[in-house]
Amino acid sequence: MGSSSTANRWRTVDIVVASVIAVAFGVIFWAWNLVWSATEGAFTFFPPAQAVIYGIWLVPGVLGGLVIRKPGAALYCEFLAAFVSVLLGSQWGTVAILQGVAQGVGAEAAFLAVRYRSFKLPVAVGSGLLAGLAAAVFDQIRYYSEYDFDSFRLPVFLFTVLSSAIVAGAGGWALTRALAQTGALDRFPAGRERTAV
Repeated sequence: MGSSSTANRWRTVDIVVASVIAVAFGVIFWAWNLVWSATEGAFTFFPPAQAVIYGIWLVPGVLGGLVIRKPGAALYCEFLAAFVSVLLGSQWGTVAILQGVAQGVGAEAAFLAVRYRSFKLPVAVGSGLLAGLAAAVFDQIRYYSEYDFDSFRLPVFLFTVLSSAIVAGAGGWALTRALAQTGALDRFPAGRERTAV
């Protein structure tokens, strides 16, 4: 019990790296918000399809969980990234902070489900998928409640979850491996498992 408690205790380097991940993605979020607005016209043929690019907003939760491997890491990274994007001027306003919490809880749930003992591709995809579910439910309530279910709400829900599983889940796992190859994660288990799948 004591060793598990020690293993789950955050080190200073954990806090620093998690914060760097979150702040970097907060800036990416701010830029991605602009991309989202700029690409609306490209999806006029079927507006729900724009959600295929949604997954970027969920990467820090998955990445944080895979790199830090401590309880709360996914939630912390997703929340702080959302908070930073709001500070930079998100067009969604402060509601993005609440959304970041919801998405972070979703991302965290997959790691909690395996008791922070597995960080392989299926868990990463599960983290992205659950973060996407949380995001999709939040959006349905906050933004899409007045839209038609069959022609808009259901497709946008499915596209959001699919994008999140692929872009945030599989993409976050691939990004973790890429960072490990550079040696940037050598102080973390992720950096010592460069060949693990």
